[in-house]
Amino acid sequence: MKDVQNQADSRGIDIQKVGVKGLELPLTIQRKNANDIVIYSKATVGVSLPAHYKGTHMSRFVEVLNEWRRNKTLGSDIKGCLEAVVEKLEAKSGYLKFDFKFFINKTSPVTKVSAPMCYDCSFEGVLDNYGEEDEEYKFYLGAKVPVTTLCPCSKEISDYGAHNQRAMVSVKITYPEDEHIWLEDLIESVEECASSALYPILKREDEKFVTEHAYDNPKFVEDVLRDVVLKLRNNDIIDSFEVECESIESIHNHSAWAYQSEG
Repeated sequence: MKDVQNQADSRGIDIQKVGVKGLELPLTIQRKNANDIVIYSKATVGVSLPAHYKGTHMSRFVEVLNEWRRNKTLGSDIKGCLEAVVEKLEAKSGYLKFDFKFFINKTSPVTKVSAPMCYDCSFEGVLDNYGEEDEEYKFYLGAKVPVTTLCPCSKEISDYGAHNQRAMVSVKITYPEDEHIWLEDLIESVEECASSALYPILKREDEKFVTEHAYDNPKFVEDVLRDVVLKLRNNDIIDSFEVECESIESIHNHSAWAYQSEG
């Protein structure tokens, strides 16, 4: 059959990334001190396309991902999948990202009731100059961590009480291929920087504890960001990072926001 995608293109434009986005598939990943789990993920995958090719072969992306998804994934080892994609598509560079829901069993602080807490996470890989001397691979581990912030200014100026709200801390880090950072550890380190962590189940005694703990630990969005940055800076494994904190304010019709990237 005629292959239109392999025909020549005369416009002289190299495409940096072309592929598929929003591909839903199960993915087996490893957890810290727990059994492997199968999670629901959405994949974005693409390769570079030289100017002389009209199009890429979309079905080949799905073939490789379907084959590779049965592996037990730690995160940084998605390089193997990315290499397989680049080889099959005869490209020089490639991009792969899995977005997924990650559940951690969390125990309430007083009554010790356990339930799963959901976090939006991602494995992301970039491969450039595949097969050449200057080949480069970079892996990104991402997590969005919901927390509580309590306003120090509100606490200071009020005769009683202080406004508090849910905030979202988004973190993306890179580290060497021969190292590993567990999602569980990354999420816990972020939660420690907030006024309080969130919990899926709170009984009355737990609610009292969390409310008072946040009141005793007021944080601006700037405070949370700076504390997360310090933790990431002090981790010798991490090469670079991005941190974003958005506080969904309870007394304003807008969010407070802070961002920092290093490395």
